[in-house]
Amino acid sequence: MGIRVANVSKHFGDFRAVDDVSVDVETGSLVALLGPSGSGKSTLLRLIAGLEDTDSGRIWITGEEATERSVQDRQVGFVFQHFALFKHRTVRQNVAFGLELRKWKKEAIRRRVDELLELVQLQGYGGRYPSQLSGGQRQRVALARALAVQPRVLLLDEPFSALDAKVRKELRAWLRNLHSEMHVTTVIVTHDQEEAMEVADRIVVMNEGRIEQIGSPAEIYDHPATPFVMSFVGAVNVLPQGALPQPGMADGLRSGAAASSDGQIFIRPHDVEVFASPRAGSVPARLKRLTHMGRDLQAELQLDSGEVLVAQFPREQINYTAIKPGDALHVVSRQVRTFVPDYSI
Repeated sequence: MGIRVANVSKHFGDFRAVDDVSVDVETGSLVALLGPSGSGKSTLLRLIAGLEDTDSGRIWITGEEATERSVQDRQVGFVFQHFALFKHRTVRQNVAFGLELRKWKKEAIRRRVDELLELVQLQGYGGRYPSQLSGGQRQRVALARALAVQPRVLLLDEPFSALDAKVRKELRAWLRNLHSEMHVTTVIVTHDQEEAMEVADRIVVMNEGRIEQIGSPAEIYDHPATPFVMSFVGAVNVLPQGALPQPGMADGLRSGAAASSDGQIFIRPHDVEVFASPRAGSVPARLKRLTHMGRDLQAELQLDSGEVLVAQFPREQINYTAIKPGDALHVVSRQVRTFVPDYSI
């Protein structure tokens, strides 16, 4: 096992940042800790790294207990959100820093740095300073520095969040390819669902210091375990059960799902089909807004109950040039999820 966290908790005063969390990270895998701000994901990463001490619980790294070990003894590579490069050192000197501390010989350092600069596609940049690099290049230097000392695990704390959208997307693909080459056990913290879905083998969804669900990207998206997971991972419509008129809406939108009388229904926008004329099981809706999103269209629709439903569908599904806000349309949902309230707490 690459990393094992067992019943770990961490408090800051009265605030419970991590609450009895247990999770296993397989050797060589890339796992994302996903959640909103304040969910405990960065604190959990810092506990694994040894940058924070646990209040309770135990942590193992590559089969050895690390709960009481110092940061240095845990042999982890850590990459921060804001690069944390030494401004007065060149790229080559930044990458070599950890090796110099470990008293590597100069020739061995030179070979290792050359190898890493090639790995992160920065050959020829060794003599530059961080101020002479783009944000994406600086973050690749930070990754090379973390990998230089051959860490047992690599921990990344929102490494791309300070970059613009295009660079983030490029670096996600680059990180996935880098991991495929190196197979270093890696944990990345992110609040970006798309980022987690793109790079991770498995996703740990956190909320209020606890784990809501662990699974593959497909499992998390297709089979959410809780309302929070469904609402946080991917776009979703949330409608109160009582807002559904009978019987047409129930037939058209519930698709046979069983629901509690006081629960909510959850519908993905891409599971809503929109038609200009009635279909079997369809319900009426009025178009509020139509947005062009390239190949797809996004429609905001008002149901007879007054609730707003967002649909996303291929533009071929309807003659969109013939409809305008205020027009009457008809909708059918392919899938609806319901979550029965838990009164056991």
